[in-house]
Amino acid sequence: MIYRTALVIVLFLTLLGAIPAHATVFKIATLAPEGSFEVVQMQAAAAEIATATQGRVGFKFFPGGVMGNDQGVLRKIRINQLQGGAVSSGSLSTYYPDSQVYSLPCVFRSFEEVDYVRKQMDDILIKGYDEAGFVVFGLAEGGFARIMSNTPITTVADLQQRKVWIPENDAAALEAVKAFDVSPITLSLADVRTGLQTGLLDTVAIPPSYAILLHWHTQVHFVTDIPLIYTNGLLAIEKRAFSKLEPGDREIVRSGMVEAFARIDRHNREQNIEATEVLKEMGLTFVVPDAVSLDTWLKRSQGVPQRLVDKGVLSRQIVDTLNRHLSAFRTK
Repeated sequence: MIYRTALVIVLFLTLLGAIPAHATVFKIATLAPEGSFEVVQMQAAAAEIATATQGRVGFKFFPGGVMGNDQGVLRKIRINQLQGGAVSSGSLSTYYPDSQVYSLPCVFRSFEEVDYVRKQMDDILIKGYDEAGFVVFGLAEGGFARIMSNTPITTVADLQQRKVWIPENDAAALEAVKAFDVSPITLSLADVRTGLQTGLLDTVAIPPSYAILLHWHTQVHFVTDIPLIYTNGLLAIEKRAFSKLEPGDREIVRSGMVEAFARIDRHNREQNIEATEVLKEMGLTFVVPDAVSLDTWLKRSQGVPQRLVDKGVLSRQIVDTLNRHLSAFRTK
């Protein structure tokens, strides 16, 4: 596996060096580290695209957050320093507010619900990104964010006593914690581990695989076993830059990156299932709310969509569409 990964990277770099001066090169940034599955898959797709377009289309990747966080990447896209980014879906909410609909708290109860709803709605969201000025090649699951903390949290009252982190500039997350009467602490992703180490924070919500990747798991002791928020990411390329390609080359790029993100989507599901077991083996304690406490979590969460609609953060149409598909699945 290591040999194959190295071969793909070497092939990619060789082809990138062979791209003619008049070629279109998309500069893409991501927080994912060099050598991660996401980056390797995008590099592999880029190598295939360079070959299929005879060098007319190339990619240059900036992994590991060297171009800043998601918001920093989007700012660089606006000034054409970058043409795209592999970012979280919610980071594009300024351009397309309904991108946050999958991340409503406790909206999904299982992966089966996720899979059913995404089959009905992913294309709707991809069309929405397109109308907002971004070409997207499919959504990649990030997994269910679970509450991780230094003391056990099983009730909403427990959460209200904690120093809870939410990402910067995340309107949906802010409304979600307000529903639980929590006053959060907003920090950039890069500052969270330090916040946990210094005691500025003691509670985060993150998928298990990312907790391990970012080493946040070393700073917490308990995991609340509620699928709190479903997270997902995507590769977004600025539409005006993408439209400059010839139609045939656009289809080659689209085909290659769609396949890459389908692989990432499947891989991330497997990784989060494995990561959950790894956290248990490392000694983190998983706590499960009792039926009464769980009912309180769910009831508090149910008010969030309406609050977001009232504030203009989400459209009524997208919320109604989500609820309709969830009802259809649960009825079955």
